[in-house]
Amino acid sequence: MIKENYTINSAELEKKTEWFIGKCREKGLKVTPQRLAIYRELMKTDEHPSAEMMYNKLRQDYPGISLDTVNRTLITLHEMGAANIVEGSGDSKRYDCNMDEHQHFKCIKCKKIYDFHHKPFDDIKLPPNINKKFKILRKTVYLEGICDICLEENE
Repeated sequence: MIKENYTINSAELEKKTEWFIGKCREKGLKVTPQRLAIYRELMKTDEHPSAEMMYNKLRQDYPGISLDTVNRTLITLHEMGAANIVEGSGDSKRYDCNMDEHQHFKCIKCKKIYDFHHKPFDDIKLPPNINKKFKILRKTVYLEGICDICLEENE
């Protein structure tokens, strides 16, 4: 099922912000206005933004913020379990704050990334030799193709 028009209500945003503040303190990280703004902005979007996309959005309200700060903060969010990096080929890293089980489809023409959830993908069975050799922390399914909007534009 394609998940579009992701929105988070203000109560849920506040709940997740409190969780994030607690997680920062647990990890010994300062809770800076920039770090909070980056997390909250990532929570509010379904665009799977890159660091540059986030920087362009945030610098309107935080003119002193740097692209490096945004980039390092997004990597920190990933490392602390508050966001995932959407794997893909060729382009900048893109980030996703939706930590629920789901998969991604990326249009190679318009670069939009869509969330979708197909339950059987959650339960992909790995070969026994993989489980013996490695400790699997996360499994993802990532599809690339051309979205319906770009297909219609070509007709």
